[in-house]
Amino acid sequence: MRTRPRTGAMGPLDAKHSPVDNARMHTFINSRFCTRFGLTTPVALAPMALASGGALASACARAGALGLVGGGYGDLAWTQREYQLALQAADTGRIGCGFITWKLDEDASALDWVLDRPPVQCPRALMLSFGDPRPYARRIADSGAALICQVQRMDQVPQAIEAGAQVIVAQGAEAGGHGMNALNGRSTMTFVPELADWLSAHSPTTLLLAAGGIADGRTLAAALVLGADGALVGSRLWATQESLAPQGAKDMAVATDGDGTARTAVFDILRRKNWPAPYDFRALRNALHRQWEDRIDALRADPGTARAAYDEGVRSGNFEAAHATAGEAVGLIHDLPTAGALVQRMDAQARALLV
Repeated sequence: MRTRPRTGAMGPLDAKHSPVDNARMHTFINSRFCTRFGLTTPVALAPMALASGGALASACARAGALGLVGGGYGDLAWTQREYQLALQAADTGRIGCGFITWKLDEDASALDWVLDRPPVQCPRALMLSFGDPRPYARRIADSGAALICQVQRMDQVPQAIEAGAQVIVAQGAEAGGHGMNALNGRSTMTFVPELADWLSAHSPTTLLLAAGGIADGRTLAAALVLGADGALVGSRLWATQESLAPQGAKDMAVATDGDGTARTAVFDILRRKNWPAPYDFRALRNALHRQWEDRIDALRADPGTARAAYDEGVRSGNFEAAHATAGEAVGLIHDLPTAGALVQRMDAQARALLV
C-alpha cells in the first residue's frame, strides 16, 4: 500500500490496550491516524448533529475507532448528556466531540463546557466544521485536545493549518448532511489525493481523513490508497442500531439506492436553519423535497405551507415529508447492524484488500 510518507517510526504501543488491540495496530501500521490516536482501525465517527450521540460514539470507540459526539449546533443540554454518556460507556481515550463553527460564533457555551472538563474527561479530539476555526484554536490546544478541521476545498486548507489542525478532513460533495454546494463542492476521489500531495509538501505532520462515500471496506481501503491516513464515516454509521436517527429514516435509507439523494437548500429552509452560503444539505430525495427542489426561490419567499407539511411529517414519522440525512453511499447500506459490528466488518474488508 502506498501512502503519504510517515514522519517517524511507530512508537511503543499503548499499554492500556489489550494484546489483541496491539496486534491489530500492527496490521494498520501505515496508518499514522491509528498510531497518533491509539486506534485499532483508521476510522472516525462523523460528529453528526442529533445522530452521533453517546451510545454511538462509545460503540465506535470500543470497536477501535475514534468516537466523536455530534455537538452540532451547540445545544448545551444535549451535548452534556450525550458526551457524559459516551465517557461513561467507553473508557478508551477515544472519545471526542464536534461542532458547527459558525454556530459557535453565536453561542459557544457547549464548547466551553466540553473544554472545561477535568483532564480525565477531556476530549481526545475536537472537530470544527463550516467556519473559521482560528478563534477557538488556542483554547482547544490548551485543553490538550487535538484539533480536527473539516474542509471542502483547497483554498480552506491554509486557514486550518494556521489554526493548528492536527487532522484535516477532506469532505467530498457525496457526503450526507451539510457540505459544499454543487457549484463549489469537490469529489472525494480527486480531492483526497490532491490534498494529500499538498500536505506532504507543506505540512507533512498533519494527518488527512477522507469523508464522503466511505461506507464499507472497499471505500475505506480506497481512501487509504488515495493517500488519506483514515476515514471519517457518517452515513453508514448513521444507519446503525446505536444512532439516534429515527428508525423510519434508517429503514428508508436501507430501501434507497445511490440515485436517491439530493443536495439542495430545501430541508434547511423547511427546518428553519439559516445556513450560510456556499453550504447546503444532502438527504434522501423524498416526495416533499421533489415538490420544491425546482422552486427554491418560491420556497424561500413563502415557506409556510411546506413547513407545515414537514412539521407534520416529523410528528408522524412520515419520511416522505420529514428529512432522512444520508449521502450518496446510501446505495451501499443494506442493513442496520450495531456500530461495533459495522466497524469490524469494514476493518476486516479493508485489511483483506490491502494485503
